[in-house]
Amino acid sequence: MKKYKCNTCDYIYDEAKGEPERGIVAMTEWNDLPLDYVCPRCGLNKEAFALYEAQTTIK
Repeated sequence: MKKYKCNTCDYIYDEAKGEPERGIVAMTEWNDLPLDYVCPRCGLNKEAFALYEAQTTIK
């Protein structure tokens, strides 16, 4: 599953978790979100998001 980060407020949408409090069940892929989806923090649309890849440090 992938994660997408809002470029404005840094909110992260996690496909594995979804947003159950907003009616988006876990395992909902980004492309399956409604066309009118907006960031729950700042209210911007899907265009404000980019694929997010967490940086990990290997020691």
